[in-house]
Amino acid sequence: MNSTVLIVDDEPSARATLEAILEGQGYHLEIAKDGKEALEKAAALLPDVILLDVMMPGMDGFEVCRRLRSTQNLAEVPIILLTALDDRFFLVRGIEAGADDYLTKPVDRQELTARVATITRLNRYRTLLQQREDLFLMAARMVAAQEEERKRISRELHDEFGQALTALTLSLHNLQTDLAEQPDLEQRVAVLVEETNATLDRIRNLAQDLRPPALDTLGFQKAITTFCEDFSWRSNIPVVLQIDPSIDELPDLYAVTLHRVLQESLTNIVKHANATQIWVDLEQEDNQLGLTIQDNGRGFDTANLESDGIGLLGIRERLALAGGKLTLRSRMGHGTVLSAQLPIVSAATAARED
Repeated sequence: MNSTVLIVDDEPSARATLEAILEGQGYHLEIAKDGKEALEKAAALLPDVILLDVMMPGMDGFEVCRRLRSTQNLAEVPIILLTALDDRFFLVRGIEAGADDYLTKPVDRQELTARVATITRLNRYRTLLQQREDLFLMAARMVAAQEEERKRISRELHDEFGQALTALTLSLHNLQTDLAEQPDLEQRVAVLVEETNATLDRIRNLAQDLRPPALDTLGFQKAITTFCEDFSWRSNIPVVLQIDPSIDELPDLYAVTLHRVLQESLTNIVKHANATQIWVDLEQEDNQLGLTIQDNGRGFDTANLESDGIGLLGIRERLALAGGKLTLRSRMGHGTVLSAQLPIVSAATAARED
């Protein structure tokens, strides 16, 4: 596959010069006439290298460079700035904006050819994209394997031990009835019944924690809706849930991750926040899937945060495995906002994961 070079320049003569230098060398050349078009084409093409003019009307090359670097799929694409500003101040601005290299106009044919050939030969950007996708798939397989094991253990706890303890409880109740005329023995059996019921409850809770059955029976959106309703009933804290209707059913990796994040976050709120209201939003925007959980509790100082003390370390690790990230905002007396972001995977990647 030929390497794609995106040429960004508002001057027709400059674009024609660059095309003349690079044509016939096996590159697929694409043109953008301004910053807006450059961002659109870069997102659609994922070019192997971008030749970016600095002095353009509207959005200059520095701003284009910064926006490219802030876009997840384009953050690592090699960018060569083309500038007539042979000044150290502007060159430093270009590097700070995220450029990898720069060439001074008018460009030297041999130097431009050599720079582009070196970048495309190393193919750093494509390698990073492939490594990122491979890591995602590896994490997906690992989480899938963990969840299958959790599902198996949960099923065995519920079916084998749960049924055995239920039968034991019934037998103890029958024995309790037969011992009605022997108070001491009846009391001892009553204690056994109570302990058996407590053990049964613990096993049920453990099975639920290992793998929420609702994910398999109801699907992700209905599962978190049911969870929020049950949580609100148990904790007596109103939970307002909003789900972006454009979101389709999620891959298991994402569904499990976000469900766990929601569970852990709401548990933390009950334990630490002293909140009277919780808002949960699931939305999709700019190639990102976001779960935001906000409360009106007492908040805390994030500068002195003991992450593992309130369960945030586990949330960060879960998100990291799925290629996501956690952001947290909190202020004393003004509640907390926790946001979990996951990149929206391509259909091809999702298919490979499945």
